[in-house]
Amino acid sequence: MGKTETIGIIIITLVLFVWMFLNTPKQPPRPKQQTSTEQAVGTSGQGKNGGARPELPPIPGERETAVSSSDTSGLSLYGRTFAPFTHGNVKTITIETSLYKAVLTSEGGMIKDWTLTKYKTWSGAPVELVNYNHKGDYSLLFQTMDGKLVDTKGLYFNASFPDGEVVKLSKNQTFKVRFALDVNDSSRIIREFTFTGGVYNFGSQVTLKDMGPYIANYQYQVTWEHGLNYSEENSVDESSFSTAYADNGGDIVSLEASKLNQPVKQELSGNTSWISQTTKYFTVAIVSKGKPADGAYLHGIERSLPNNGLERQYYTALQMRFMGQPAQTDSFMIYAGPLDYNLLKSYNVGLEGTVGLGWHWVIRPIAEYVMLPAFEFLHSFIPNYGIVIIIFAIALKILLNPLTVSSMKSMRKMQALQPMMEEIKEKYKEDPQKMNQAVMGLYKEYKVNPMGGCLPMVLQLPILYALWAIFRSNIALRQSDFIWWIKDLSIPDTIFRLPITLPVVGMNQISGLALLMAITQFIQMKMTTKDPRQQFMIYFMPVMMWLIFNNLPSGLNLYYFVFSFLSIGQQYLLNKKPMEEVLTKPAPPKKRERPPRPQVGNRAMRRM
Repeated sequence: MGKTETIGIIIITLVLFVWMFLNTPKQPPRPKQQTSTEQAVGTSGQGKNGGARPELPPIPGERETAVSSSDTSGLSLYGRTFAPFTHGNVKTITIETSLYKAVLTSEGGMIKDWTLTKYKTWSGAPVELVNYNHKGDYSLLFQTMDGKLVDTKGLYFNASFPDGEVVKLSKNQTFKVRFALDVNDSSRIIREFTFTGGVYNFGSQVTLKDMGPYIANYQYQVTWEHGLNYSEENSVDESSFSTAYADNGGDIVSLEASKLNQPVKQELSGNTSWISQTTKYFTVAIVSKGKPADGAYLHGIERSLPNNGLERQYYTALQMRFMGQPAQTDSFMIYAGPLDYNLLKSYNVGLEGTVGLGWHWVIRPIAEYVMLPAFEFLHSFIPNYGIVIIIFAIALKILLNPLTVSSMKSMRKMQALQPMMEEIKEKYKEDPQKMNQAVMGLYKEYKVNPMGGCLPMVLQLPILYALWAIFRSNIALRQSDFIWWIKDLSIPDTIFRLPITLPVVGMNQISGLALLMAITQFIQMKMTTKDPRQQFMIYFMPVMMWLIFNNLPSGLNLYYFVFSFLSIGQQYLLNKKPMEEVLTKPAPPKKRERPPRPQVGNRAMRRM
């Protein structure tokens, strides 16, 4: 390996390291005591009188609409019209399908629990999406004419079912649940839910009947207020995926609460089709059906958890237009389930854009239109994803073989040129300009491209990044085991945990596949590096790659280990060719012999 290849590989490795470093979740700082300013954030919940939009809670979840002990009537919070509804009897109903179990409550007319039956948390418990620290979610929010900000989650609705009813739905079977808040003899808020067996979505209708005298600002909001429960062991990693989204005018807008204890928010205006919240593998989306919403609110905050954990919580709301008509009905579709690309794409509203597949301008198209279809095709007849990854690595190795062979041949040629380059450097050591001219002349004479060894590696980087994105976010790989100690292809395959977290690199465990991959890198470097001055690369590169890949998903490390192992075989076959046969001067072009020109004068003499 020559100096040019060495520099190229170092640059590529640094680019890879920086990119992985920026996209890999970090350990949060130790929780600090909140200052008086931080404690004051989010304590106000009253709306503005006569404002264009009601004021939202600046920190999701910190404004609870439950009535305080000092105001048992709820008058100060809800006003005279809605205070009587802050007390009532709680009735619940359970909807069971093959995919989920949902519990609805008359307190707020909301979803109290939403448990996915086919997915387990890292500890083995069923995945529960609704945040269990609150009463439930999916409520309405509006400002009243007397300036009160009313969240219906604190009001008691009349229910259309007996308390404790359990309804089991088979595939395609439907069932409706109805809640009503009778403000007076003619004015009421009606919430209807339509559940269907065999799907993760349900329908919802909001009917506002004669509510013009009560709702101000010509709008109300449909909200998902308390985020989603986490389901993975590493809350820091899961937080790096936790994001709020909205489809605003056909563009997907995202909001990430990425700074500890610093609330972020975004208010969108114009046609908005849907809002959603995601964790690493699950999502809840509210889609406006029939007509788009007038805008959306996305609020979020990141908080610390025990044991250096992190949690991001979001408040999302669709802003719906209300014109004060005698009766207005708006329809919605709510999806609460896995963050599955194909499943979300089947709804044909763009929800698949919330699946994290890398940068939109380069990486995502490769992951979305090449890698995912290839994985799905292989998995259609190979049930084990570990074997799918191995076959995929072999197929990709064959596909990239021309680039790999070109890179290896270029490196071999550079090795063969090393003695001649040393002679040139010795000869022109006092004249750098002539030295460079002579080296370039040598490259030209033997038709060697000094960048030919690292250029193919650069072209492979987008593929590696796309694979990294898929292995991190594809729910199909979640909790998918392979063999032996590899129990989950979506997380590092830990064979040993360190008693401490190493500084700088943030390493607290040892990945077996990352170690095997580093060993193959060492063997390959040993086979290609012949220059004595470059011997440090034999040890530096494998260690660097090990540090980079140690915290990455085991599926990616399995792919790269297989790819590197096959490259060793390629390099071995190439190295069997004697060095003197590697470097040959191209034959000079043959000169074409021109036919003799006719002797016109001699012919004339012969005729005479």
